[in-house]
Amino acid sequence: MVIRARENLVGAWAFLVGVILAILVGLFAGKNLNPVILYILAGLGIVVGYFVSEKDVQTFLFASVSLVLVTYAGVQGLVLSAALSGINIGNILSAMMGALLVLFVPATIIVALKTVFSIAKS
Repeated sequence: MVIRARENLVGAWAFLVGVILAILVGLFAGKNLNPVILYILAGLGIVVGYFVSEKDVQTFLFASVSLVLVTYAGVQGLVLSAALSGINIGNILSAMMGALLVLFVPATIIVALKTVFSIAKS
């Protein structure tokens, strides 16, 4: 019988819902992002960050900081304008990346703060 770990079930579902919501927001909302949806994404990011387990902190921080930096560069157009010159999907990708930033920045901050406090305690 396979034993499934349930220690991070809430965080995993919040992450999945957040990524799907960010993609849908980018596809359908474009540049007109609803503030309520952004608050939901930020709240899901806080939930994701809170439920990252101690053994996954280093991997999560490495991946999320990389994703935040690359997404920020894409939103600013450093990569987007060079890669998509002449193609009119820049607005959709920019909105998706912005929504992903709203999800990942709070999660990264929460995990980083948890890590700093755990280092300070020991």
